[in-house]
Amino acid sequence: MARERLKKGALPPAQENIEKLAKVANDGNYYGAQQMYKSISARYVSAERYTEALDIIQSGACIQLKHGQVTCGAELAVLFVDTLVKGKFPYDEETLDRVRKIYKKFPQISVPQHLGDDDDMQQLSEALGAAKTRVEGCSSFLKAAIRWSAEFGAHRNGSPELHDMLAEYIYSESPELEMAKVSFHFVRGNNPKKFASTLINFMGKCYPGEDDLAIARAVLTYLSLGNLRDANFLMDEVIKQVEAKKIDFPHSDLIQFIIYLLQTLERDALPLLRILRQNYKSSIDREPALDELLDEIAEKFYGVRRRSPLQGMFGDFFKMMGGEVAV
Repeated sequence: MARERLKKGALPPAQENIEKLAKVANDGNYYGAQQMYKSISARYVSAERYTEALDIIQSGACIQLKHGQVTCGAELAVLFVDTLVKGKFPYDEETLDRVRKIYKKFPQISVPQHLGDDDDMQQLSEALGAAKTRVEGCSSFLKAAIRWSAEFGAHRNGSPELHDMLAEYIYSESPELEMAKVSFHFVRGNNPKKFASTLINFMGKCYPGEDDLAIARAVLTYLSLGNLRDANFLMDEVIKQVEAKKIDFPHSDLIQFIIYLLQTLERDALPLLRILRQNYKSSIDREPALDELLDEIAEKFYGVRRRSPLQGMFGDFFKMMGGEVAV
C-alpha cells in the first residue's frame, strides 16, 4: 500500500508522518526531525492539504519545545502561522486555541539570582542567553500570529488574546524588565486586571522613580488608543491592589497629573488639558515618549492635529511589530 502510494506520488494521512517524526524527535535526533518536519509539511502545503500540514507542524513545534529545543520549536511555530496565512485560515476560537497550545509549550524558567563565584557567573551568563533566545523565539511566533489575526478576522490591531500572551511572556521571561514592550501589548489585549497585577509586581523590583513612569506610560498608552474605560480601570485596579497588599504607592507629581488627566478627558476641556501639560511639564519631560502620547491623546479626544502624522507612536508601533499591523 505504501509502495503504491509512493509510485503515484500520493501523500499518506498526516497522522502517519506525525507518529514517525515524533519517534525521531523523541529519540533525540532533534536536527534530523526538524528538517523532516519542514520538508514533509511542505509537500502537504504544495498539495494544498493545509489542515494536515498544520497538524504536522503543530506536533513538531510542541515536541521540540517540550524537549527544550527552543530555536527549532520557534521556527516551526512561525511556520505554523505562515501556513495559516497560505491556507487563508480565518481567525476563530478553534485556531486561536491551536496557537495557544504551542505558546504554552514555550519554556518558562526563572533566571538564577544571587550568584557569586565564577562558576555561578558562567551559569548566570548561560541562563541569560537562554532566556533571550526564549523571548526572541516566542515573540517572533506571537508577532506573526498577531499579523495573521489582524489580516484574517480579528481586531485591526490583532487578537487581544495574543497580545496578552506576548505581554505576559516578555514580562516573565525577558532578562531585562522591558515595561514599554509589555505595556504596548497589554493595552492591545483585553485583560487590564492582569496588567495591573503586572505593574504591582514591577513596582516591587524596579529602581526608584521607575514605578510612577510605568503606571503613567500604561495609562497614557490606553488613552492614546482612545480607551478611556480601561485607562480608568487600570488606575483604579492598581490603587486597589496597592491598598490590599499594603505597599507604597508612588504619590509623585506625575501620578497626580495622570489623575487630573483622567478627570479632564471625561469632559470637553481642551484648554484644561493644555494647562495641565504646561503645569506638569517637568514631570512629563522625564520620558520623551509621554509627550508624544499626550499629542496622540489630544488628537483622539479633541481633534488636535499633530505636527506631523508620521511622528510619534506610529514609528514605535512599526518598530515594535516589524511594520505589520496598522494602528
